[in-house]
Amino acid sequence: MRATATTDSDVRFMAQALALGRRGLGRTWPNPAVGAVIVRSDAPIIVGRGNTEAGGRPHAETQALARAGAAAAGATLYVSLEPCSHHGKTPPCADAIVMAGIARVVSALEDPNPEVAGRGHARLRAAGIAVEVGVGAAEACRVHAGHIRRVHDHRPHVTLKLAVSADGKAGLSGRRPAVISGEAVRAQVYLMRAVNDAILVGIGTVITDDPLLTCRLPGMAGRSPVRVVLDRSLRLPSASRLARSARDVPVWIVATETAPTAREQALRTLGIEVLRVAERAGRLDLARALGVLAERGITRLMVEGGPTVAAGLLTANLVDAAAVIRSPVEIGADGVDALEGLPLTALTESPRLALIDTQRAGLDRIDVFERN
Repeated sequence: MRATATTDSDVRFMAQALALGRRGLGRTWPNPAVGAVIVRSDAPIIVGRGNTEAGGRPHAETQALARAGAAAAGATLYVSLEPCSHHGKTPPCADAIVMAGIARVVSALEDPNPEVAGRGHARLRAAGIAVEVGVGAAEACRVHAGHIRRVHDHRPHVTLKLAVSADGKAGLSGRRPAVISGEAVRAQVYLMRAVNDAILVGIGTVITDDPLLTCRLPGMAGRSPVRVVLDRSLRLPSASRLARSARDVPVWIVATETAPTAREQALRTLGIEVLRVAERAGRLDLARALGVLAERGITRLMVEGGPTVAAGLLTANLVDAAAVIRSPVEIGADGVDALEGLPLTALTESPRLALIDTQRAGLDRIDVFERN
């Protein structure tokens, strides 16, 4: 239901609200990364801006209202997701909007959270505020993909990153690591990590590569995500870089219910958290593992390795987006396939995923896929 006609200004100001919301990606979980802009229509001029702060509060709307002050009366609020209508750890944003005297609200999406689900918009309309829903909805669905996936499917939105040689390999024979992509791509990967709540790898990748999995760009160390390892038997080496840095950046291990308790206790002394899930056919139940992460508040999950984990998620239809980094480097026929037991086309030609963008990064190419 639309209260007024959408204008070019509506599209422009909503784009600014969405841009503000994107600043919080990877930092606001378990809450969505919302952006809000308050505009006086008589100029027009922006009098207040806000985005969800780290940890999920304060909310974007209350931030923008506080900055607008008295200028909010009679103004239009642009917000990338429906204002909340329920009492949680903070009072409802819908009530604050009404009290501030906002005359019109332009909202990109209805919040799928059953505690909201249209009630915020209804409360605003009941107070006499004109409400427009749907401006910028397509982009808002991308920004809030993690929140939407967690509510609807009880798991995080999963983005798979694969670095692939020109001949479709991910490593050298014997599962030895190989430098496939260049420096320009590494910077892109660090940025991807920064906008995800958690990053996931398998224990094989940890043992082979000893990765750190942080965001190593100047000034962005604090944007490093939670590091998650699928490690059914708790084999994570205590001397690994992940284990040694667990008190600086969180490390969670997902293990089976039968993994040794003594090993769990040893890892916990290093600051590592152990989550346990059931096995399925001798492997960790991937769907349940993602469900446990969602229960802990994770909404956006980046998967970086290795071939077994990537193939398992793809086979289980648990991949929502993918970034395939294609290098001009060749490894050779004895190299490790990018997807264990599957051709690369299982991803690149999957009917579930569509190629939406291709970017260049130095000598490498990045193909970006999204779920249809």
